[in-house]
Amino acid sequence: MKLYLAPLEGITGYVYRQAYHACYEDADKYFTPFLAPHTKRSFNARERNDLIPEHNAGMYTVPQVLSKSGEDVAAIAEELKAFGYQEININAGCPSGTVVSKGRGAGLLDDERALLHFLDEMFEKTDAEISIKTRLGMEYPDEFEGILKIYNRFPIKELILHPRVREDYYKNKPDWTMVEYALEYSSNPLVYNGDIFTVEDYERFTERFPTIDAIMLGRGVIRDPALIEKIRSGGVIDRAVELKRLYAFHNKLVAGYQEEMSGEKNVLFKMKELWFYLGTQFTGIEKPLKKIKKANSLIEYQAAVSAIFSTGAGK
Repeated sequence: MKLYLAPLEGITGYVYRQAYHACYEDADKYFTPFLAPHTKRSFNARERNDLIPEHNAGMYTVPQVLSKSGEDVAAIAEELKAFGYQEININAGCPSGTVVSKGRGAGLLDDERALLHFLDEMFEKTDAEISIKTRLGMEYPDEFEGILKIYNRFPIKELILHPRVREDYYKNKPDWTMVEYALEYSSNPLVYNGDIFTVEDYERFTERFPTIDAIMLGRGVIRDPALIEKIRSGGVIDRAVELKRLYAFHNKLVAGYQEEMSGEKNVLFKMKELWFYLGTQFTGIEKPLKKIKKANSLIEYQAAVSAIFSTGAGK
């Protein structure tokens, strides 16, 4: 099974990917947080830092692009080739209101004629390898039948299916009946994405869909960075070893953000956001978690984190 790391805006930038690559078994592919093409300029400093080869050494990294213009995607694909990228991923799934209102992300799925025009223009103007991360539609799962017919007209490297509609956001359960439909009718290779948080989730999915050979993991890995290794090993990892490695990973992240950012507040914001996910891997840590949330300095923050790891508390 190929296991991919999904892009999460604000989290899985190059600092996160580098620390993950240093501490854990590699994902088969790492997808960057989305790039939005600029009409008047090239990549900004933050985007360039995320893309340069030295920040992605040893990783198969795929830039994700957020756009409704096939011409703009083709232009950014040419810029990405200068960094050595031959594959790009199109975001047709982001449910954010500000994104959808501009016809991007899941908004691409609102008008089949516009989607067809977008894909026609994109594939005509670039020879880059293109994968697409998609939802089922805007409101109803059966919208996917027409959308899939459009996708089938193009040589998509991988169709990454998150089987929710836009209106679900990340609520409700992924619709596995539509995964079955996609397996039967997709002309392009299928990758699954959605609510694989544990080894048990993975096993339930693969028992039902044994022919799918690639899964994109997102929040599951952010919650538990060892998830990919647990899946590959059948879940057998010593808890003491796991905690030691998680702490080392955490410290690499802090050091990386300190190097990348100016000011403690920016670093604290990044790390506090991450603990929303990491906190699920521990029990009985309510007090230090509150201290993390209230920390106004890295000294206060690190003391609270140290208290969590020193207890050895865990699930």
